[in-house]
Amino acid sequence: MKNKLILSGLMLGVSLAVSAQQHATVTVHTEKAEQIIPKEIYGQFAEHLGTCIYGGLWVGEDSPIPNTNGYRNDVLEALKKLKVPVLRWPGGCFADEYHWMDGIGPKENRPKMVNNNWGGTVEDNSFGTHEFLNLCELLGCEPYISGNVGSGTVEEMAKWVEYMTSEQGSPMAKLRLQNGREKPWKVKYFGVGNESWGCGGSMRPEYYADLYRRYSTYCRNYNGNKLFKIASGASDYDYNWTEVLMQNVGHRMDGVSLHYYTVPGWTGSKGSATKFTTDDYYWTMGKCREIEDVLKRHMAIMDKYDPKKQIALIVDEWGTWWDEEPGTIPGHLYQQNTMRDAFVASLTLDIFHKYTDRVKMTNIAQIANVLQSMILTKEDKMVLTPTYHVFEMYNVHQDATFLPSDLQCTYKNVRDNRVVPMISTSASRDKEGRIHLSLSNIDLEESAEVTVNLEGFEGKQVTGRILAADKIDTYNTFENPDAVTVKDFKDVKLQKGGLLVKLPAMSIVTLEIK
Repeated sequence: MKNKLILSGLMLGVSLAVSAQQHATVTVHTEKAEQIIPKEIYGQFAEHLGTCIYGGLWVGEDSPIPNTNGYRNDVLEALKKLKVPVLRWPGGCFADEYHWMDGIGPKENRPKMVNNNWGGTVEDNSFGTHEFLNLCELLGCEPYISGNVGSGTVEEMAKWVEYMTSEQGSPMAKLRLQNGREKPWKVKYFGVGNESWGCGGSMRPEYYADLYRRYSTYCRNYNGNKLFKIASGASDYDYNWTEVLMQNVGHRMDGVSLHYYTVPGWTGSKGSATKFTTDDYYWTMGKCREIEDVLKRHMAIMDKYDPKKQIALIVDEWGTWWDEEPGTIPGHLYQQNTMRDAFVASLTLDIFHKYTDRVKMTNIAQIANVLQSMILTKEDKMVLTPTYHVFEMYNVHQDATFLPSDLQCTYKNVRDNRVVPMISTSASRDKEGRIHLSLSNIDLEESAEVTVNLEGFEGKQVTGRILAADKIDTYNTFENPDAVTVKDFKDVKLQKGGLLVKLPAMSIVTLEIK
């Protein structure tokens, strides 16, 4: 016996049905579109952690690995295809031990440092402010800088903002010119600390709120560059942290962050990225979907103090967190990436799309070689992960108009009393009037026949792409880089007022309807 669940952003009702094959109905309300899906929902995160920066993004100008001014060519090209809108740096926990002046000037003169948070690695600071901001220019993305509140001073943070954004004439602009950059960079997003409740200083929210007010005062706007200041927000279910910041900081911040990881627990084993049971898999689907309830509770608190929704909620760390791969360096958080992770990405993005009246940016952790990464590298080799392919398929939703929809589908009860729909969906309309519909079937066994009703839209042509694998634990390796890859999808038919889609088990599909 399987239940049916009716969803319209929220659960609306439950009925009963018996079926050997799933049957689902999606009704897309094309005439009720209001919200734009900000491209920043597809933000990335690059921390000085493991080989995310060194070896992942950066190899240096003298490397035998093909590069452009020290940046890996293969990684650059892959990231350009993703249309990365914003990149967060230098952390993470690393940010509150990073002193930016160590990372400027001639590389041979830059002091080394120990990365105390992540494996005790000694870093040479060859990748610093210039290298990061120039990378953002190469990618055509907005930089998101995380400032050091935990171990840094107000003066240090103020001078960093001046160094990056002030025109000629200021002391820091003169120093920037000495280091080879005359024109200031445009820096929009600036985080005032990171995880201040934990690795960023183990602070109480009341204490951090006062520090935010002090530090942010000296993060000034220079020469037309307007900073979007983001306060260090809560972890997961810490609703009190959000309450205190909204009470004591309020509109002095443009945004407040939230971190949410799909992780079994913070102590002991988190489980293997590639070896897991069916029960583990469905639990993971339930855990990742729980971010919706977490968002709603934090947003409800924000609504009390900011009913006009002028303060953004920024989910600047999210994704899966499994045990490090056997044989890798402890503390470097290198993990593989299977179809299970691809579903976490697609389901989570579907949820983010629904709340962009408040959620204005998110940043998956992390871009290369760390946690739920887009890319894995090993010396001169590179492989794209299943999560990369989801982000590439989904980038059609960037800056498109969100189309609300109702979903009726089967669901399963899983561990910890979670209820998990077997289908997830999201739809948008781009500036050319094309509708893009993403559908995920997380069922490990049963395909789904999906009837799609497009209210107020009559499609004349439909094309599709699919990401799928025979087994849920399939992943790409340097020896077999295309075990999970995107292919054309043909099992969709136009019919009056909509579509009929035959969605295989364990598949993610994005359709374009003209």
